[in-house]
Amino acid sequence: MTAGKHVVVVGGGVLGVSTATHLQRDGVAVTLVTEGELADGASGRSLSWLNSAGTRSAAYHALRMAGIDRYRTLFAEDPTREWLRFDGGLHWSLDEDAMRARHRAEVAHAYDSKLVAPAEIPGLDPVAVPEVAVHNPGEGWVSLPHLIEHLAAEFTALGGEIVTGAGRASVTTAGGVATGVTTTGGQRFEADTVVVACGAATPSVVAELGVSIPDASPLSMLVLTEPAETGVKTVLNTPRVALRPNPGGTFALDHHWYEDRITEVADGTCSIDESVVKELAAEASALLDGGVTLTAASWKLGRKPIPGDGEPVFGELSAVPRCFVAFTHSGATLGLIAGELLAGEIRTGEPHPMLAPFRPDRFRP
Repeated sequence: MTAGKHVVVVGGGVLGVSTATHLQRDGVAVTLVTEGELADGASGRSLSWLNSAGTRSAAYHALRMAGIDRYRTLFAEDPTREWLRFDGGLHWSLDEDAMRARHRAEVAHAYDSKLVAPAEIPGLDPVAVPEVAVHNPGEGWVSLPHLIEHLAAEFTALGGEIVTGAGRASVTTAGGVATGVTTTGGQRFEADTVVVACGAATPSVVAELGVSIPDASPLSMLVLTEPAETGVKTVLNTPRVALRPNPGGTFALDHHWYEDRITEVADGTCSIDESVVKELAAEASALLDGGVTLTAASWKLGRKPIPGDGEPVFGELSAVPRCFVAFTHSGATLGLIAGELLAGEIRTGEPHPMLAPFRPDRFRP
């Protein structure tokens, strides 16, 4: 991309900020436009577990492992950051056969996977854990709001512009080619290329362009606790709660059993009875050794971005040239690598082979 080119990125979550930052690093002028504030959507309520556990396609696994690699590079720059850690993950299931099958599948593609007894994991109440669990020592977690703040500081220092509170954005076109963005806040941004990376809203934004991306985004909730003294450092994925450490000695909690108890109204606002929040905190407390009680400090509700087929959606829309999309369930794990590869495609015009299986055109009739 020659000097003077301009890209508008729509979305203040990790995919949007990462793509914008990588472009700006490469000398491309970028304006990042977001409906509200940075990280106030799905990135602000993500468990953000860095992993490629379980089973998935070889291409998806390879992309996730590349994503973890970029986080390890960032971690190596400053291992003291409390918002990015690699202390492993632990999974157990009520179905022991399924759990052992998961372990075998992970070992088959050289993912670091071990069967361990609960006593081997510090901070857990052994009574709360089955006799065996799957331990993945190479996994980690990131606090996406902290990462986004870190990237945004670099982005603006390099000359990038961030426009918050812009309202919902629509892509403008001329002759079928993307030419910029208009917002319900009354602003218009001209661009040579547009990137739509606005989480669960992405399918509705591109639908205005006549492009269909199936959407399976469920309602979700992330709870942040008050600080607690416990020896647990690993990410825990259990039958009734997922738990990870969080900066400041707090914990982040989520799961899916309460999805049907979240209420959403027409404007997208969500609510849940506080008794469900307390129940989730109690499920997490029951896992911890030493009688530790976790107390919810805050919780956020909204749609968790998941494409209809579960696979990521990355790349240019062939029906609307110069409009790129980034839409995936694994936004945390893929955040850095997806931004890097998309920025490279936009800057050079060369499609990256690792994104080939995840093009939006796979949904075209």
